[in-house]
Amino acid sequence: MTIHPIRAAILATLCATASLPARAGTDVSAPPATAVDQKIAQMQARIDELQKELLQLKQAQAQAASERSQAATSRQVQAAKVDKLAKAADASADGIHVGGAMRFQYSYEDYNHGNRRRIGDTDFDIFRLNLRGKVDNIELQAEWRWFQYMSAIKYAWLGYDFGKHSQIQAGITRIPFGNQPYDSHNYFFSSNYYLGLEDTYHAGVEYVYAGSPWNVQLAFFKNDAMGGVDGYVSNRTDSYSYNVLGVRAPGEGIYDAPRQPAGSANTAAARVAYTFHPDDDLSLELGASALHGGLEGATSRIGHYSAYAVHLNANYLQWNVQAQAAHYGYHTDSGATRLAVGAYHFYDTIAARADSYTFNVKYHQPVKWGPIHGLDFYNDYSMVTHKSGMLPSTFMNVLGVGVSAGDLYTYFDYVIGRNQPFIGGSMAGDGEVEHRFNINLGFYF
Repeated sequence: MTIHPIRAAILATLCATASLPARAGTDVSAPPATAVDQKIAQMQARIDELQKELLQLKQAQAQAASERSQAATSRQVQAAKVDKLAKAADASADGIHVGGAMRFQYSYEDYNHGNRRRIGDTDFDIFRLNLRGKVDNIELQAEWRWFQYMSAIKYAWLGYDFGKHSQIQAGITRIPFGNQPYDSHNYFFSSNYYLGLEDTYHAGVEYVYAGSPWNVQLAFFKNDAMGGVDGYVSNRTDSYSYNVLGVRAPGEGIYDAPRQPAGSANTAAARVAYTFHPDDDLSLELGASALHGGLEGATSRIGHYSAYAVHLNANYLQWNVQAQAAHYGYHTDSGATRLAVGAYHFYDTIAARADSYTFNVKYHQPVKWGPIHGLDFYNDYSMVTHKSGMLPSTFMNVLGVGVSAGDLYTYFDYVIGRNQPFIGGSMAGDGEVEHRFNINLGFYF
């Protein structure tokens, strides 16, 4: 058993006191009584000091134990707080987030007599909802749009990450083709959008590798987002994407419902791009795309189609430059030179085969003008030429500026076009050069 030093000192003192000789009158060797009393008093004082030191030591030990207990409790509380915050962060990361937009539009159209007389019109554009997030490592992305005249899904897919840069997507996903996410900077996209070659979505499976410097996308689409030629929808033109809906017979009107329905099926698509970084201020993406699929009629296969493109997307400081050259071709058993397409609740017509070219420039200028924090100045040019059936060429030039102000983004576009949808013409038309001034104001949340 271990005896504390102070306690040992006290015991030694007591023992020494007990060993003093008893006072006897006959003991001539005993010291005087006064000397013995002084010695006892000194020892008692020493014992009192030792007891005081022992009490102080006990108090110090008790305080240290209390502090250790409080520290342990504090660590437990802090650990619980950290765990709670981590769980809250995980809950925030692992969940579905809701966003969207609401947009309004003003347009002045010189090809519309009534619109000119009224000095333009203001319309409600869209309200949309976006869903995005992850649950148990499964990613969800979806967007639904409501217009005054229809509602339509843009995309809806589930994704799974195989690694830091690889993902598989299944559902309604974007066709990997050309400059992405858009081959344009303005509200109207490029002419490729109206051919189904820009920001177009079909139903299938897509693999995406997005690791620098390579970007590889491989996809297989069973049919368009409307279910193909016999999809279970009330109107195949109620679509965000432009889809082939039929084969135009000789003499059939540009905007008529096609007498011979058709739809794409079993399409394979690939896009490969490589990004160069010559210096810190410059990035240059070069890429190539291709797709091939079948055309289905109401009861049998009626042909096939294909498209390919090369593109460039360069960023230097505040500048962005895009260029693209593409060719597409629909080959039907009947040798048709025109096809019916549909989107935004109406039918239109495109050439069965054509070449397309785009060249776009944008300059971003940060500013501090009240709520306005950025200006995007751009000029986007598109041309569709060498059309089948000797159809006239299409061109569209959009000069504009995009204004960022908090959650508001506004396009100011001045559009000049010929045979361009939404600019007074059609891809299969033979019209005049038309003009449109357009303002699209959107609140994004």
